[in-house]
Amino acid sequence: MSGSVVIGLGNPLMGDDGFGLVALALLRDRWAVDGVELADGGTWGMSLLPLVEDADRVLLLDAIAAGAPPGTVVILERRELPIYLSRKLSPHQVDMRDVLAAAEWRGRLPSETVAIGAQPQSVELGIGLSAALDAAVEATVDAVVARLRDWGHRCVPLAGLASCTK
Repeated sequence: MSGSVVIGLGNPLMGDDGFGLVALALLRDRWAVDGVELADGGTWGMSLLPLVEDADRVLLLDAIAAGAPPGTVVILERRELPIYLSRKLSPHQVDMRDVLAAAEWRGRLPSETVAIGAQPQSVELGIGLSAALDAAVEATVDAVVARLRDWGHRCVPLAGLASCTK
């Protein structure tokens, strides 16, 4: 096992569907996290299976259609993931459903698997997030950092590191 992995999902050419990748980029740009692999899962599908199976904990970062108002931060624990995956938001979710199902079938889906994201407003051809999702990126990254800390990872703001080295 290789510790924890955060996998950003989505397609940046489909509006709010690119949310997971935008949030992953913000996490990478603002935080130093120990013992966590940050992976751009994009639309990679089954090629993510080894990454999921080799991890102790998996955090999926994505736009999540939960029937909430656009921009609402959504956290789904492992037991709730089948509900998330049954609501097809975009083509990559079919692939992620297959990855998680295969890992589960093989007995290798980490017991600590969670999806954190935000309710999208618009998933259609276009670049950039809606205002609602753009406003939710920081709160979502804060929820990711809180979960990583709960899992025992040291998370330090990069701005704090820069000021410590001067």
